Amino acid sequence: MDHAILGQTALAYSPVIDRNRSVAATRLTVWPLQQGTKLDASMLLQALAEAWPVGGQALWLNVASEGLLQDLMRAQPGSHILLEIPAFMACDEAHVDALCTLHANGNTLLLKDRPLQELPRAVLPCFKQSIIDYDDDRRNDPHADAHSAPHGAPHGAAPGAGNIRSITSIQAGVRTIGEMENAFRNGATAVLGWPIDDVIQESGKPADQPALQVIVMLIDQVHRQEDIEVLEHTLKRDPPLAYKLMRYINSPAFGLSVEISSFRHAIMILGYQRLKRWLALLLATASKDPNMKPVMFAAVRRGLFMEELARVSGDEDMRNELFICGVFSLLDRMFRLPFNELLKTIPVPERVFQALAERSGPYEPYFKLVQAMEGSDLFEIKDAADGLMMGFGDINPALLKAMQSAAQLD
Repeated sequence: MDHAILGQTALAYSPVIDRNRSVAATRLTVWPLQQGTKLDASMLLQALAEAWPVGGQALWLNVASEGLLQDLMRAQPGSHILLEIPAFMACDEAHVDALCTLHANGNTLLLKDRPLQELPRAVLPCFKQSIIDYDDDRRNDPHADAHSAPHGAPHGAAPGAGNIRSITSIQAGVRTIGEMENAFRNGATAVLGWPIDDVIQESGKPADQPALQVIVMLIDQVHRQEDIEVLEHTLKRDPPLAYKLMRYINSPAFGLSVEISSFRHAIMILGYQRLKRWLALLLATASKDPNMKPVMFAAVRRGLFMEELARVSGDEDMRNELFICGVFSLLDRMFRLPFNELLKTIPVPERVFQALAERSGPYEPYFKLVQAMEGSDLFEIKDAADGLMMGFGDINPALLKAMQSAAQLD
């Protein structure tokens, strides 16, 4: 991850969620930290290849620099990398040859925003999907006039966009489960964003998730270092959970030199503290609710990212606690309970409790940075990085390492 360009850019990421609520790809937004700086497109592709190799999960690149995007188009990225092309560039005759060459080489291109004029006929076949922000799509406004869209154009389309009728829509900026479901009802083939901002009611009814309850019980028993027989008895209440635990522990991400063949074996090899860590990971990925898939995607990456951030200056205890802080940070969404109620039943270190329930303490700056990098505001990301007193030469490699580790667990 020793690439100079990672210290010259700011990154943000979000999931690409399909109609099955599965995460089909990752969208990565790239900003230059200094406007006017010439950035090396080939170096950027090399850095990203470590986290998103050929044959792995697809990567959507949203590049907030026209010059860098033009260089990436000429650099011919792998076909697993999808480039988002702003509508104003897609309409420009100067880019026709480059877009057609990318299309001929098997690259999928995504039209970002609705064009203000018709696209050149030669580039129309290059685009199959158009990305429209949720707040800008009139189909999502219940008070919008159904007759106000131009004749023959998608509802809410700009004048002159009539020749993109065959391009399916992707909704960006989705923030709640309701917005995600509404976007799919209105014909979106995928959504971009984090549907995790639903309001959690105080003293609400907890989610009916038996697997989650078993893992919470196991975490408490491991925290109290109960006998192995007690832990095994609890695990036997949920055989699919036992299988999933074994699958996780034997995954390449753990780097164990021997195969773990039983829960007893796992405790002997890992020890109670490391076992508690992986139970925390399971807790963040155990929901059977399809709408929770993006939440679980986020929780795993938060934990791994916060752990990587702590490698710069933290000790092992701090790294482990930040990992748990990250993977637990969305349990309020999964259980539908506020943290001040939820963490009465799940034992966590004091610094983790402060960050999640009180938004305070030494881990709060890490949490703010992770949340900022799930957004789309460069200034917010810079402010969070300043608050943590870390440079992007450390932050961005930590993010890419976390993405790489998470892919091994998926």
